[in-house]
Amino acid sequence: MKPYERFYKIEKDFRNPYARDRDRIIHSASFRKLEYKTQVFLNHEGDFFRTRLTHSIEVSQIARSITSQLELNESLAEAIALAHDLGHTPFGHIGGDTLDECLKADGFTNGFEHNFQSFRVVTKLEKRYKDFDGLNLTFATLEGILKHSYPYKKSFLPKIIDEQFDLNKHPTYEAMVVDRADEIAYMSHDIDDGVNSGLITFEDLRESELACKILEKVAQEGVGEENDEMFRYRFSSNLINHLVYSLLDYSKQKVAHREEMPIGFDKELETKIKKLKKILFIKMYQHKNIVRKMYAGKQAIKGLYKGLMEEEKMLPQFYYKQLHVRNKHRVIADYIASMSDRYAVNFHNEMYGKI
Repeated sequence: MKPYERFYKIEKDFRNPYARDRDRIIHSASFRKLEYKTQVFLNHEGDFFRTRLTHSIEVSQIARSITSQLELNESLAEAIALAHDLGHTPFGHIGGDTLDECLKADGFTNGFEHNFQSFRVVTKLEKRYKDFDGLNLTFATLEGILKHSYPYKKSFLPKIIDEQFDLNKHPTYEAMVVDRADEIAYMSHDIDDGVNSGLITFEDLRESELACKILEKVAQEGVGEENDEMFRYRFSSNLINHLVYSLLDYSKQKVAHREEMPIGFDKELETKIKKLKKILFIKMYQHKNIVRKMYAGKQAIKGLYKGLMEEEKMLPQFYYKQLHVRNKHRVIADYIASMSDRYAVNFHNEMYGKI
């Protein structure tokens, strides 16, 4: 037997179940589409701004680092992190909020919620097997995608999901790690992208005690002026390191003692983080340039929904065939949610002219 031939004779999967989940997520169509879905900046505005894809990869890496130190399951955290944004619409949160408004205005009271949509993507909407829907992921990965850090008791969830996942209970520690890794990732990379784009400055961030501490540390490294690329990189790196080590200091003993909510920061740092996020919201997320782009995205979602409701024959065959067995509103919402930013813009422009 040649050395390589033994790999073709393996009957059992050599991966652990969560590593298999991770691979199935990475190879899904929904994961690939994250490359062209907005994080803060629309994809076409520059090659160096984060997208949902790069954000998910950064969250995954931070979550792996934390779980390895807490002696938790790295592969489980990685799988949850890579899948946690699969349900997001084009144009970030404003896209999901707009789709929710459209559905509820038409009497579809369940509306749209991106956490549950991520769950639906991996359990229903992805088609990879002949005999069943979804990616066939483990229970723990599905629970982490659905719940994040807290119980997820929602009125719109089917009874069977409540029965299967016990929505009154917290998820695994790995899911809680991913939730905080998500927070660490988006704060650090939104600052990097925001400063790079000129929407916010490090001077603006000096209103935050946490940012001041990181700025002082970077200045001591002597890496150049605040508008230099190296300075931005060192700021992001130091912010991530500070938050990760702080989380580990706070969480390690709590995890060891199996406390209910062990993953987080001490109260003083939690307050500082809230202050920094408030500054980002006011100075950056509400900046007129971002608001204008998001408003355009909102109109695109409304236009797509209206047009497809009026003429469902514009749906691709995959979705059009579902109209015979599923609610029309939900089929159209699933289709819109699956779009990348550029696909949604191009389709809207084809319907109505350029936005």
